[in-house]
Amino acid sequence: MAQHSCLTGASSSTDGDGSEGDGTARIRRRRDLISRRLLIGAAVALTLTAGTLPAAVAAPAKRPNILIAISDDQSYPYASAYGSRFVRTPAFDRVAARGALFSHAFASSPGCSPSRAALLTGLNSWSTGAAGTHASNFPAIFTTIPERLAQERYHVGYTGKGWGPGRWQDERQNNPAGPVYDRIRLTPPSKAISPVDYAANFNAFLDARQGDAPFFFWYGAHEPHLPFTPGAGSVDTWRAGRTTVPPFLADTPAAHSTLADYAFEIEWFDRHLGRMLDELERRGELDNTIVIVTSDNGMPFPRAKANLYDSGLRVPLAIAWPGHVDSGRRLDQLVSLVDLAPTIYAAAGVAPPYRMAGVDLLPLLGGDGARAFKARDFVAAGRERHSSSRWHNLGYPARSLRTRDFLYIRNFHPERGPAGAPRALSDDNSPGQDHMAYFDIDRSGIQKDMFEHRDDATVRRLFDLAVAPRPPRELYDLRNDPDQQHNVADQPEYARIADEMDLKLIRYLVETGDPRVGRYPEQWEQYPRLEGVTRKFPPPLD
Repeated sequence: MAQHSCLTGASSSTDGDGSEGDGTARIRRRRDLISRRLLIGAAVALTLTAGTLPAAVAAPAKRPNILIAISDDQSYPYASAYGSRFVRTPAFDRVAARGALFSHAFASSPGCSPSRAALLTGLNSWSTGAAGTHASNFPAIFTTIPERLAQERYHVGYTGKGWGPGRWQDERQNNPAGPVYDRIRLTPPSKAISPVDYAANFNAFLDARQGDAPFFFWYGAHEPHLPFTPGAGSVDTWRAGRTTVPPFLADTPAAHSTLADYAFEIEWFDRHLGRMLDELERRGELDNTIVIVTSDNGMPFPRAKANLYDSGLRVPLAIAWPGHVDSGRRLDQLVSLVDLAPTIYAAAGVAPPYRMAGVDLLPLLGGDGARAFKARDFVAAGRERHSSSRWHNLGYPARSLRTRDFLYIRNFHPERGPAGAPRALSDDNSPGQDHMAYFDIDRSGIQKDMFEHRDDATVRRLFDLAVAPRPPRELYDLRNDPDQQHNVADQPEYARIADEMDLKLIRYLVETGDPRVGRYPEQWEQYPRLEGVTRKFPPPLD
Protein backbone atom coordinates (compact mmCIF):
# COMPACT_ATOMS: atom_id res chain seq x y z
CA MET A 1 0.00 0.00 0.00
CA ALA A 2 1.19 3.44 -0.83
CA GLN A 3 0.66 4.91 2.59
CA HIS A 4 3.20 2.62 4.23
CA SER A 5 6.74 3.16 2.98
CA CYS A 6 8.03 -0.12 4.43
CA LEU A 7 6.00 -2.36 2.13
CA THR A 8 7.40 -4.84 -0.36
CA GLY A 9 6.80 -5.12 -4.05
CA ALA A 10 8.65 -3.84 -7.10
CA SER A 11 9.29 -4.95 -10.64
CA SER A 12 12.58 -6.59 -11.56
CA SER A 13 15.16 -4.83 -13.71
CA THR A 14 15.09 -6.43 -17.16
CA ASP A 15 15.44 -5.48 -20.79
CA GLY A 16 12.37 -5.30 -23.01
CA ASP A 17 12.56 -8.99 -23.97
CA GLY A 18 12.55 -10.03 -20.31
CA SER A 19 16.27 -10.84 -20.17
CA GLU A 20 18.75 -9.04 -17.95
CA GLY A 21 20.86 -6.27 -19.47
CA ASP A 22 24.63 -6.51 -19.29
CA GLY A 23 24.83 -3.84 -16.58
CA THR A 24 22.19 -5.54 -14.42
CA ALA A 25 23.90 -8.91 -14.85
CA ARG A 26 27.26 -7.49 -13.79
CA ILE A 27 25.72 -5.86 -10.71
CA ARG A 28 24.01 -9.11 -9.79
CA ARG A 29 27.20 -11.17 -10.19
CA ARG A 30 29.19 -8.73 -8.07
CA ARG A 31 26.45 -8.61 -5.43
CA ASP A 32 26.21 -12.40 -5.28
CA LEU A 33 29.98 -12.70 -4.95
CA ILE A 34 30.01 -10.22 -2.08
CA SER A 35 27.09 -11.98 -0.36
CA ARG A 36 28.66 -15.43 -0.73
CA ARG A 37 31.95 -14.22 0.70
CA LEU A 38 30.01 -12.62 3.53
CA LEU A 39 28.06 -15.76 4.37
CA ILE A 40 31.11 -18.01 4.18
CA GLY A 41 33.11 -15.67 6.40
CA ALA A 42 30.32 -15.38 8.94
CA ALA A 43 29.65 -19.12 8.97
CA VAL A 44 33.33 -19.97 9.45
CA ALA A 45 33.66 -17.37 12.22
CA LEU A 46 30.58 -18.60 14.04
CA THR A 47 31.64 -22.22 13.74
CA LEU A 48 35.05 -21.42 15.18
CA THR A 49 33.63 -19.49 18.10
CA ALA A 50 30.50 -21.47 18.87
CA GLY A 51 31.30 -25.09 18.04
CA THR A 52 29.96 -27.27 15.26
CA LEU A 53 26.42 -27.77 14.07
CA PRO A 54 24.73 -30.82 15.63
CA ALA A 55 24.36 -33.72 13.22
CA ALA A 56 20.71 -34.25 14.09
CA VAL A 57 17.96 -32.75 16.17
CA ALA A 58 15.41 -34.94 17.92
CA ALA A 59 11.89 -34.27 16.63
CA PRO A 60 9.14 -33.95 19.24
CA ALA A 61 6.37 -36.55 19.31
CA LYS A 62 3.95 -33.98 17.91
CA ARG A 63 5.52 -31.12 16.05
CA PRO A 64 4.25 -27.73 17.24
CA ASN A 65 2.62 -25.06 15.14
CA ILE A 66 4.31 -21.67 15.17
CA LEU A 67 2.60 -18.27 15.00
CA ILE A 68 4.82 -15.19 14.90
CA ALA A 69 2.99 -11.88 15.27
CA ILE A 70 5.23 -8.92 14.49
CA SER A 71 4.09 -5.31 14.58
CA ASP A 72 5.82 -2.54 12.66
CA ASP A 73 7.71 0.03 14.79
CA GLN A 74 6.37 -0.77 18.28
CA SER A 75 8.73 0.12 21.11
CA TYR A 76 8.93 -1.37 24.56
CA PRO A 77 7.01 -0.67 26.84
CA TYR A 78 3.94 0.15 24.72
CA ALA A 79 1.70 -2.73 25.80
CA SER A 80 -0.59 -2.93 28.80
CA ALA A 81 1.26 -6.01 30.11
CA TYR A 82 4.22 -3.66 30.69
CA GLY A 83 2.05 -1.16 32.52
CA SER A 84 1.40 1.29 29.69
CA ARG A 85 -1.38 3.68 30.70
CA PHE A 86 -2.61 4.55 27.22
CA VAL A 87 -2.19 1.39 25.12
CA ARG A 88 -4.55 -1.53 25.66
CA THR A 89 -3.28 -4.87 24.34
CA PRO A 90 -5.46 -7.68 25.74
CA ALA A 91 -4.23 -10.24 23.18
CA PHE A 92 -0.54 -9.54 23.89
CA ASP A 93 -1.34 -9.66 27.61
CA ARG A 94 -3.09 -13.01 27.08
CA VAL A 95 0.05 -14.48 25.46
CA ALA A 96 2.20 -13.09 28.27
CA ALA A 97 -0.11 -14.57 30.93
CA ARG A 98 -0.02 -17.99 29.23
CA GLY A 99 3.76 -17.89 28.86
CA ALA A 100 6.80 -15.66 29.27
CA LEU A 101 7.05 -11.87 29.14
CA PHE A 102 10.48 -10.39 28.33
CA SER A 103 11.52 -6.94 29.50
CA HIS A 104 14.91 -6.75 27.76
CA ALA A 105 14.38 -7.95 24.19
CA PHE A 106 16.28 -6.17 21.41
CA ALA A 107 16.12 -6.11 17.64
CA SER A 108 19.30 -6.69 15.64
CA SER A 109 18.80 -3.43 13.76
CA PRO A 110 16.57 -0.35 14.22
CA GLY A 111 14.99 -0.58 10.74
CA CYS A 112 12.44 -2.80 9.03
CA SER A 113 14.43 -4.70 6.38
CA PRO A 114 17.62 -5.55 8.30
CA SER A 115 15.79 -6.37 11.52
CA ARG A 116 13.39 -8.76 9.76
CA ALA A 117 16.24 -10.34 7.80
CA ALA A 118 18.08 -11.04 11.07
CA LEU A 119 14.99 -12.56 12.70
CA LEU A 120 14.21 -14.74 9.68
CA THR A 121 17.78 -16.06 9.29
CA GLY A 122 19.02 -16.18 12.88
CA LEU A 123 22.03 -14.12 11.77
CA ASN A 124 23.12 -10.63 12.78
CA SER A 125 21.94 -8.04 10.30
CA TRP A 126 25.50 -7.43 9.07
CA SER A 127 25.79 -11.11 8.10
CA THR A 128 22.87 -11.09 5.65
CA GLY A 129 24.40 -9.29 2.68
CA ALA A 130 22.14 -6.80 0.91
CA ALA A 131 19.26 -7.79 3.21
CA GLY A 132 21.20 -6.17 6.05
CA THR A 133 20.59 -2.71 4.64
CA HIS A 134 17.34 -0.99 3.72
CA ALA A 135 15.32 -1.44 0.52
CA SER A 136 17.82 -3.61 -1.36
CA ASN A 137 17.33 -7.36 -1.97
CA PHE A 138 17.45 -10.65 -0.07
CA PRO A 139 20.10 -13.05 -1.44
CA ALA A 140 18.80 -16.57 -1.98
CA ILE A 141 21.83 -18.10 -0.29
CA PHE A 142 20.28 -17.18 3.07
CA THR A 143 17.67 -19.71 4.25
CA THR A 144 14.79 -18.31 6.28
CA ILE A 145 12.74 -20.00 8.99
CA PRO A 146 9.68 -20.70 6.79
CA GLU A 147 11.88 -21.96 3.95
CA ARG A 148 13.64 -24.42 6.26
CA LEU A 149 10.41 -25.55 7.91
CA ALA A 150 8.74 -26.04 4.51
CA GLN A 151 11.49 -28.56 3.74
CA GLU A 152 10.21 -30.50 6.79
CA ARG A 153 6.62 -30.49 5.48
CA TYR A 154 5.42 -27.51 7.48
CA HIS A 155 2.57 -25.53 5.94
CA VAL A 156 3.96 -21.98 5.76
CA GLY A 157 2.66 -18.53 4.86
CA TYR A 158 2.27 -14.92 5.92
CA THR A 159 -0.14 -12.02 5.81
CA GLY A 160 0.46 -8.29 5.81
CA LYS A 161 4.10 -7.31 5.82
CA GLY A 162 6.74 -10.00 5.47
CA TRP A 163 10.32 -9.01 4.81
CA GLY A 164 10.66 -5.50 3.42
CA PRO A 165 11.06 -2.96 2.11
CA GLY A 166 13.15 -4.43 -0.67
CA ARG A 167 12.95 -6.45 -3.86
CA TRP A 168 13.04 -10.11 -2.94
CA GLN A 169 11.63 -11.03 -6.39
CA ASP A 170 15.12 -10.90 -7.93
CA GLU A 171 16.19 -13.94 -5.92
CA ARG A 172 13.13 -15.86 -4.75
CA GLN A 173 9.70 -17.13 -5.73
CA ASN A 174 8.15 -15.98 -2.45
CA ASN A 175 8.75 -13.31 0.13
CA PRO A 176 11.33 -14.59 2.65
CA ALA A 177 8.45 -14.81 5.14
CA GLY A 178 6.64 -17.33 2.91
CA PRO A 179 3.74 -17.42 0.44
CA VAL A 180 1.36 -14.49 0.93
CA TYR A 181 -2.25 -14.67 2.14
CA ASP A 182 -3.62 -11.17 1.59
CA ARG A 183 -6.69 -11.52 -0.60
CA ILE A 184 -9.35 -10.93 2.04
CA ARG A 185 -9.92 -7.24 2.70
CA LEU A 186 -11.98 -5.08 5.05
CA THR A 187 -12.87 -1.43 5.51
CA PRO A 188 -10.25 -0.10 7.95
CA PRO A 189 -11.17 2.27 10.79
CA SER A 190 -8.89 4.99 9.40
CA LYS A 191 -7.28 5.78 6.06
CA ALA A 192 -3.77 5.07 7.32
CA ILE A 193 -4.55 1.51 8.41
CA SER A 194 -4.08 -1.36 5.97
CA PRO A 195 -7.28 -2.83 4.44
CA VAL A 196 -5.82 -6.35 4.70
CA ASP A 197 -7.99 -8.46 7.02
CA TYR A 198 -5.08 -10.16 8.74
CA ALA A 199 -7.15 -12.52 10.88
CA ALA A 200 -9.45 -13.60 8.05
CA ASN A 201 -6.42 -14.35 5.90
CA PHE A 202 -4.99 -16.43 8.73
CA ASN A 203 -8.21 -18.46 8.69
CA ALA A 204 -7.81 -18.94 4.93
CA PHE A 205 -4.25 -20.12 5.50
CA LEU A 206 -5.44 -22.68 8.03
CA ASP A 207 -8.15 -23.88 5.66
CA ALA A 208 -5.52 -24.45 2.95
CA ARG A 209 -3.50 -26.78 5.13
CA GLN A 210 -3.26 -30.39 3.97
CA GLY A 211 -4.16 -32.98 6.57
CA ASP A 212 -2.65 -32.52 10.00
CA ALA A 213 0.61 -30.89 8.87
CA PRO A 214 2.03 -28.44 11.40
CA PHE A 215 2.11 -24.82 10.32
CA PHE A 216 4.31 -21.75 10.50
CA PHE A 217 2.54 -18.42 10.03
CA TRP A 218 3.99 -14.92 10.00
CA TYR A 219 1.43 -12.27 10.94
CA GLY A 220 3.11 -9.03 9.97
CA ALA A 221 0.93 -6.01 10.61
CA HIS A 222 1.66 -2.78 8.77
CA GLU A 223 0.76 -0.96 11.99
CA PRO A 224 1.86 1.17 13.84
CA HIS A 225 4.10 2.31 10.97
CA LEU A 226 3.63 5.91 9.88
CA PRO A 227 1.71 7.72 8.51
CA PHE A 228 -1.16 7.94 10.98
CA THR A 229 -4.59 9.44 10.50
CA PRO A 230 -4.35 12.58 12.68
CA GLY A 231 -6.80 12.42 15.54
CA ALA A 232 -7.66 8.73 15.12
CA GLY A 233 -6.38 7.89 18.57
CA SER A 234 -8.12 10.80 20.26
CA VAL A 235 -11.59 9.64 19.26
CA ASP A 236 -11.43 7.16 22.12
CA THR A 237 -12.05 9.42 25.10
CA TRP A 238 -10.65 6.74 27.41
CA ARG A 239 -7.19 7.79 26.30
CA ALA A 240 -7.62 11.48 27.14
CA GLY A 241 -5.02 12.64 29.65
CA ARG A 242 -3.27 9.26 29.74
CA THR A 243 -0.57 9.64 27.10
CA THR A 244 2.95 10.03 28.43
CA VAL A 245 5.74 11.50 26.30
CA PRO A 246 9.17 9.78 26.44
CA PRO A 247 12.03 12.00 27.66
CA PHE A 248 13.72 12.25 24.24
CA LEU A 249 10.65 14.04 22.79
CA ALA A 250 9.27 17.46 23.64
CA ASP A 251 6.14 17.33 25.79
CA THR A 252 3.78 19.21 23.47
CA PRO A 253 0.13 18.86 22.38
CA ALA A 254 1.39 17.51 19.04
CA ALA A 255 3.33 14.78 20.84
CA HIS A 256 0.33 13.71 22.91
CA SER A 257 -1.93 13.63 19.87
CA THR A 258 0.56 11.64 17.76
CA LEU A 259 1.18 9.16 20.57
CA ALA A 260 -2.56 8.61 20.86
CA ASP A 261 -2.65 7.80 17.14
CA TYR A 262 0.31 5.47 17.67
CA ALA A 263 -1.57 3.64 20.42
CA PHE A 264 -4.64 3.34 18.19
CA GLU A 265 -2.61 1.48 15.56
CA ILE A 266 -0.91 -0.81 18.11
CA GLU A 267 -4.37 -1.76 19.33
CA TRP A 268 -5.43 -2.59 15.76
CA PHE A 269 -2.49 -5.01 15.51
CA ASP A 270 -3.48 -6.52 18.85
CA ARG A 271 -7.14 -6.89 17.85
CA HIS A 272 -6.25 -9.12 14.93
CA LEU A 273 -3.90 -11.15 17.12
CA GLY A 274 -6.82 -11.73 19.48
CA ARG A 275 -8.97 -13.01 16.61
CA MET A 276 -6.20 -15.40 15.59
CA LEU A 277 -5.86 -16.76 19.12
CA ASP A 278 -9.61 -17.27 19.31
CA GLU A 279 -9.60 -19.14 15.99
CA LEU A 280 -6.80 -21.42 17.13
CA GLU A 281 -8.70 -22.14 20.32
CA ARG A 282 -11.89 -22.86 18.36
CA ARG A 283 -10.00 -25.35 16.19
CA GLY A 284 -8.37 -27.01 19.21
CA GLU A 285 -4.88 -25.93 18.03
CA LEU A 286 -3.91 -23.28 20.55
CA ASP A 287 -2.22 -25.53 23.10
CA ASN A 288 0.05 -27.02 20.43
CA THR A 289 0.99 -23.64 18.98
CA ILE A 290 4.06 -21.63 19.92
CA VAL A 291 2.88 -18.01 19.88
CA ILE A 292 5.58 -15.35 19.62
CA VAL A 293 4.62 -11.67 19.68
CA THR A 294 7.14 -8.91 19.09
CA SER A 295 8.05 -5.98 16.83
CA ASP A 296 10.78 -5.27 14.30
CA ASN A 297 12.18 -2.07 15.86
CA GLY A 298 11.29 0.95 17.95
CA MET A 299 8.85 3.81 17.53
CA PRO A 300 9.06 5.97 14.36
CA PHE A 301 10.02 9.23 16.04
CA PRO A 302 13.18 11.34 16.39
CA ARG A 303 16.07 9.60 18.22
CA ALA A 304 14.16 6.30 18.18
CA LYS A 305 13.76 4.26 14.98
CA ALA A 306 16.99 4.20 12.92
CA ASN A 307 18.99 4.80 16.12
CA LEU A 308 20.88 2.31 18.29
CA TYR A 309 19.41 3.55 21.56
CA ASP A 310 16.82 1.52 23.47
CA SER A 311 14.12 3.67 21.87
CA GLY A 312 15.12 2.23 18.49
CA LEU A 313 15.97 -1.35 19.46
CA ARG A 314 14.11 -2.43 22.58
CA VAL A 315 10.87 -4.18 21.67
CA PRO A 316 8.02 -6.08 23.29
CA LEU A 317 8.34 -9.87 23.40
CA ALA A 318 6.02 -12.56 24.75
CA ILE A 319 6.22 -16.30 24.06
CA ALA A 320 3.58 -18.90 24.96
CA TRP A 321 3.60 -22.68 24.49
CA PRO A 322 1.52 -24.54 27.10
CA GLY A 323 3.33 -27.44 28.68
CA HIS A 324 6.71 -26.11 27.63
CA VAL A 325 6.73 -22.45 28.68
CA ASP A 326 5.75 -21.74 32.27
CA SER A 327 2.72 -19.47 32.46
CA GLY A 328 3.17 -16.05 34.01
CA ARG A 329 6.96 -16.19 33.68
CA ARG A 330 8.68 -12.77 33.83
CA LEU A 331 12.17 -12.60 32.40
CA ASP A 332 14.64 -9.71 32.49
CA GLN A 333 17.60 -11.44 30.78
CA LEU A 334 19.07 -9.77 27.72
CA VAL A 335 17.74 -11.46 24.58
CA SER A 336 17.98 -10.65 20.89
CA LEU A 337 15.45 -11.34 18.15
CA VAL A 338 18.16 -13.42 16.44
CA ASP A 339 17.50 -15.90 19.27
CA LEU A 340 14.05 -16.70 17.86
CA ALA A 341 15.28 -18.76 14.88
CA PRO A 342 17.34 -21.27 16.91
CA THR A 343 14.51 -21.43 19.46
CA ILE A 344 11.97 -22.29 16.77
CA TYR A 345 14.23 -24.90 15.18
CA ALA A 346 14.84 -26.53 18.57
CA ALA A 347 11.12 -26.61 19.37
CA ALA A 348 10.28 -28.11 15.96
CA GLY A 349 13.10 -30.64 16.12
CA VAL A 350 14.61 -29.27 12.90
CA ALA A 351 18.33 -28.86 12.27
CA PRO A 352 19.21 -25.23 11.44
CA PRO A 353 20.56 -24.60 7.93
CA TYR A 354 23.78 -23.14 9.33
CA ARG A 355 25.29 -21.95 12.58
CA MET A 356 23.02 -19.33 14.14
CA ALA A 357 24.20 -16.11 15.77
CA GLY A 358 21.39 -16.47 18.29
CA VAL A 359 20.85 -18.96 21.11
CA ASP A 360 18.03 -21.37 21.88
CA LEU A 361 15.79 -19.78 24.53
CA LEU A 362 13.80 -22.91 25.38
CA PRO A 363 15.86 -23.76 28.49
CA LEU A 364 15.07 -20.30 29.82
CA LEU A 365 11.33 -20.62 29.31
CA GLY A 366 10.27 -23.49 31.51
CA GLY A 367 11.07 -25.73 34.46
CA ASP A 368 14.53 -25.78 35.95
CA GLY A 369 16.25 -25.04 32.65
CA ALA A 370 16.64 -21.38 33.53
CA ARG A 371 19.18 -22.30 36.19
CA ALA A 372 21.45 -23.86 33.58
CA PHE A 373 20.76 -21.25 30.90
CA LYS A 374 23.84 -19.16 30.15
CA ALA A 375 22.50 -15.62 29.92
CA ARG A 376 23.95 -13.21 27.41
CA ASP A 377 26.52 -10.71 28.66
CA PHE A 378 25.42 -8.32 25.93
CA VAL A 379 23.28 -7.83 22.86
CA ALA A 380 24.78 -6.34 19.72
CA ALA A 381 23.06 -4.39 16.96
CA GLY A 382 23.90 -2.33 13.92
CA ARG A 383 22.63 -0.12 11.14
CA GLU A 384 23.68 0.95 7.67
CA ARG A 385 21.53 2.83 5.15
CA HIS A 386 18.03 3.53 6.40
CA SER A 387 16.39 5.90 3.94
CA SER A 388 17.46 8.09 1.04
CA SER A 389 18.86 10.70 3.37
CA ARG A 390 22.34 11.66 2.17
CA TRP A 391 24.36 12.41 -0.93
CA HIS A 392 24.61 9.34 -3.20
CA ASN A 393 22.35 7.37 -0.83
CA LEU A 394 25.15 6.98 1.69
CA GLY A 395 24.23 5.27 4.93
CA TYR A 396 25.12 5.97 8.54
CA PRO A 397 27.11 2.92 9.65
CA ALA A 398 27.07 2.25 13.38
CA ARG A 399 27.25 -0.74 15.74
CA SER A 400 26.30 -1.07 19.40
CA LEU A 401 26.94 -3.25 22.41
CA ARG A 402 24.35 -3.20 25.19
CA THR A 403 24.94 -4.74 28.64
CA ARG A 404 22.83 -4.46 31.77
CA ASP A 405 24.64 -1.31 32.88
CA PHE A 406 26.04 0.32 29.74
CA LEU A 407 25.28 1.08 26.13
CA TYR A 408 28.27 1.58 23.83
CA ILE A 409 27.96 2.83 20.22
CA ARG A 410 30.64 3.06 17.55
CA ASN A 411 29.80 5.52 14.74
CA PHE A 412 31.99 4.64 11.75
CA HIS A 413 31.18 7.76 9.70
CA PRO A 414 30.04 10.39 12.23
CA GLU A 415 30.57 13.18 9.68
CA ARG A 416 27.50 12.00 7.76
CA GLY A 417 25.05 12.93 10.50
CA PRO A 418 22.79 10.42 12.30
CA ALA A 419 19.51 11.60 10.74
CA GLY A 420 20.81 12.51 7.29
CA ALA A 421 21.61 15.75 5.51
CA PRO A 422 19.91 18.89 6.91
CA ARG A 423 18.69 19.98 3.49
CA ALA A 424 17.77 18.28 0.20
CA LEU A 425 17.86 19.49 -3.40
CA SER A 426 14.75 20.06 -5.47
CA ASP A 427 14.27 18.65 -8.97
CA ASP A 428 16.02 21.69 -10.46
CA ASN A 429 18.93 21.22 -8.00
CA SER A 430 18.07 24.32 -6.00
CA PRO A 431 18.67 23.86 -2.26
CA GLY A 432 15.71 23.27 0.02
CA GLN A 433 15.11 24.83 3.40
CA ASP A 434 17.85 24.19 5.94
CA HIS A 435 17.10 21.82 8.85
CA MET A 436 13.95 20.48 7.19
CA ALA A 437 15.34 17.28 5.61
CA TYR A 438 16.86 14.69 7.98
CA PHE A 439 14.98 11.94 6.16
CA ASP A 440 16.16 9.12 8.40
CA ILE A 441 13.41 10.45 10.67
CA ASP A 442 9.92 9.40 9.54
CA ARG A 443 7.49 12.24 8.87
CA SER A 444 4.97 12.66 11.70
CA GLY A 445 3.22 15.27 13.81
CA ILE A 446 6.01 14.92 16.37
CA GLN A 447 8.74 15.37 13.77
CA LYS A 448 7.01 18.37 12.17
CA ASP A 449 6.46 20.07 15.51
CA MET A 450 10.08 19.48 16.58
CA PHE A 451 11.52 20.82 13.32
CA GLU A 452 9.31 23.90 13.28
CA HIS A 453 10.06 24.77 16.92
CA ARG A 454 13.72 23.74 16.95
CA ASP A 455 14.83 27.17 18.22
CA ASP A 456 12.51 27.09 21.24
CA ALA A 457 14.40 26.73 24.49
CA THR A 458 12.50 23.57 25.48
CA VAL A 459 13.00 21.90 22.10
CA ARG A 460 16.53 22.80 21.01
CA ARG A 461 18.38 20.28 23.17
CA LEU A 462 16.10 17.44 22.04
CA PHE A 463 16.39 18.52 18.41
CA ASP A 464 20.18 18.44 18.67
CA LEU A 465 20.09 15.01 20.32
CA ALA A 466 18.11 13.76 17.31
CA VAL A 467 20.02 15.31 14.39
CA ALA A 468 23.33 16.88 15.46
CA PRO A 469 26.62 15.15 14.55
CA ARG A 470 27.71 12.56 17.07
CA PRO A 471 31.24 11.59 18.06
CA PRO A 472 32.84 8.33 16.92
CA ARG A 473 32.23 6.78 20.34
CA GLU A 474 29.20 7.02 22.61
CA LEU A 475 28.85 5.51 26.08
CA TYR A 476 25.82 5.72 28.34
CA ASP A 477 25.72 4.69 31.99
CA LEU A 478 22.26 3.12 32.23
CA ARG A 479 22.37 3.08 36.02
CA ASN A 480 22.35 6.88 36.09
CA ASP A 481 21.05 7.67 32.61
CA PRO A 482 18.41 5.09 31.57
CA ASP A 483 17.15 7.43 28.83
CA GLN A 484 20.61 7.53 27.22
CA GLN A 485 20.95 11.27 26.79
CA HIS A 486 24.35 11.98 28.37
CA ASN A 487 27.36 10.60 26.52
CA VAL A 488 30.18 9.87 28.99
CA ALA A 489 32.64 8.26 26.55
CA ASP A 490 35.15 11.10 26.94
CA GLN A 491 34.89 11.46 30.69
CA PRO A 492 38.10 10.24 32.40
CA GLU A 493 36.29 8.12 34.96
CA TYR A 494 34.67 6.13 32.12
CA ALA A 495 37.74 5.80 29.88
CA ARG A 496 38.50 2.21 30.89
CA ILE A 497 34.91 1.07 30.41
CA ALA A 498 34.68 2.76 27.00
CA ASP A 499 37.91 1.12 25.86
CA GLU A 500 36.88 -2.31 27.13
CA MET A 501 33.47 -2.14 25.46
CA ASP A 502 34.99 -0.92 22.21
CA LEU A 503 37.39 -3.86 22.22
CA LYS A 504 34.60 -6.31 23.02
CA LEU A 505 32.41 -4.90 20.25
CA ILE A 506 35.13 -4.97 17.58
CA ARG A 507 36.15 -8.48 18.61
CA TYR A 508 32.56 -9.66 18.28
CA LEU A 509 32.16 -7.99 14.88
CA VAL A 510 35.34 -9.67 13.65
CA GLU A 511 34.22 -13.06 15.01
CA THR A 512 30.85 -12.76 13.25
CA GLY A 513 32.31 -11.61 9.95
CA ASP A 514 31.06 -8.03 9.84
CA PRO A 515 32.40 -6.42 6.64
CA ARG A 516 32.38 -3.02 8.34
CA VAL A 517 35.52 -4.08 10.26
CA GLY A 518 36.92 -6.20 7.43
CA ARG A 519 38.87 -5.53 4.25
CA TYR A 520 35.96 -3.97 2.39
CA PRO A 521 34.04 -1.82 4.90
CA GLU A 522 32.40 0.30 2.21
CA GLN A 523 30.83 -2.62 0.36
CA TRP A 524 27.59 -1.64 2.08
CA GLU A 525 27.39 1.43 -0.15
CA GLN A 526 27.41 -0.81 -3.26
CA TYR A 527 24.08 -2.45 -2.47
CA PRO A 528 21.48 -0.70 -4.65
CA ARG A 529 18.42 1.00 -3.23
CA LEU A 530 15.62 -0.81 -5.09
CA GLU A 531 12.50 0.59 -3.41
CA GLY A 532 11.25 3.93 -2.23
CA VAL A 533 12.05 7.52 -3.12
CA THR A 534 15.60 8.44 -4.15
CA ARG A 535 16.36 12.05 -3.23
CA LYS A 536 19.10 14.46 -4.20
CA PHE A 537 21.38 16.18 -1.69
CA PRO A 538 24.30 18.60 -1.82
CA PRO A 539 27.71 16.87 -1.85
CA PRO A 540 29.33 16.63 1.60
CA LEU A 541 31.87 19.27 2.55
CA ASP A 542 35.47 18.07 2.78
